[in-house]
Amino acid sequence: MRDAVIVEALRTPTGKRNGSLSGVHPTDLSAHVLASLAERAGVDPALVDDVVWGCVGQVGEQTFDIARNAALGAGWPETVTGVTVDRQCGSGQQAVHFAAAGLIAGQYDVVVAGGVESMSRVPMGSSLMDKVPFGERYLARYNGAFPDQGIGAEMIAERWGLSRTQLDEFALLSHERAAAAQDDGRFDEQIIPVTLADGTVASKDEGIRRGGTVEGLAQLRTAFKPDGVITAANSSQISDGSSALLMTTSEKAAELGLRPIARVHTAVLAGTDPVIMLTAPIPATQKVLAKSGLKLDDIGAFEVNEAFASVPLAWLADIGADPKALNPNGGAIALGHPLGGSGTRLMTTLIYHMRDNGIRYGLQTMCEGGGQANATILELL
Repeated sequence: MRDAVIVEALRTPTGKRNGSLSGVHPTDLSAHVLASLAERAGVDPALVDDVVWGCVGQVGEQTFDIARNAALGAGWPETVTGVTVDRQCGSGQQAVHFAAAGLIAGQYDVVVAGGVESMSRVPMGSSLMDKVPFGERYLARYNGAFPDQGIGAEMIAERWGLSRTQLDEFALLSHERAAAAQDDGRFDEQIIPVTLADGTVASKDEGIRRGGTVEGLAQLRTAFKPDGVITAANSSQISDGSSALLMTTSEKAAELGLRPIARVHTAVLAGTDPVIMLTAPIPATQKVLAKSGLKLDDIGAFEVNEAFASVPLAWLADIGADPKALNPNGGAIALGHPLGGSGTRLMTTLIYHMRDNGIRYGLQTMCEGGGQANATILELL
């Protein structure tokens, strides 16, 4: 029976908005990841059947099928195709699901899954072009409510009884864990440095802050409601970055002399209320565990995207996972959230953490626009 295995995983450092990576065209950033991935794995790019690439802001510099443009920019043969995926914040993770399905179905033998977002150059919401993406029938169904992720995060905090202090403490923990991982060199192998136009090299995640306090964060204004709890500090950062996985089957890996790192064990989707928007990781986690036949205690590490601190905290309250196993190297609050590139950034970090700590099963899930979530269980090989 065919399977889907990951033989290499890489990412760029995550740049802050208008930071070091803001001067790099997103196609070039993607091409750098693709070229580095093939070089690191020692694979002839001509063997790649497709590049499945997540990107949310498919407008301007990120339009015209950036997946194909990136493959060509990487110098790969013109025979290598590319397709661009938008499942909002989970686009990169969905790229992995599509790639895995193609491998198992026999449509692919070697495939790349990844993603990119340059939020400095293509600001969030650019693709709306001042238009409303919801028709009359949608708006009638939801009483004219226009989904807003920040308000959704506030709704979650209220529904789960999460205080401003709890959210800020979680945010500080994200930075603390990310700083420790950076200082210990845990990110070094997974990050491919980017040489910039002026000759300097970007090699470190730029969003990590050190030495914050709950008292200091309490002075910040709320971002979405005057009497709310969500602030810039307990939300994910606007970022630039790209990441990718090289995937194949166990049989093909053996034929090519590649050593698989992990197998895609189980992959599912879940949908919930699109107005509160961000709660689907909870049913997605329940669904992926049920489908996999594994128990919660079988999972040694969890990556739950930190779109806002209220999202993983609500997930933790309902799922009951070990808090120490949740985002052990920090999350998007500290490391940033380059939308289309985040799914495989999280997965790259998860894979390295599993490998370095001998963890057999890891689970990743992300909230997504429209009230959706992907969930993936990986098995270390």
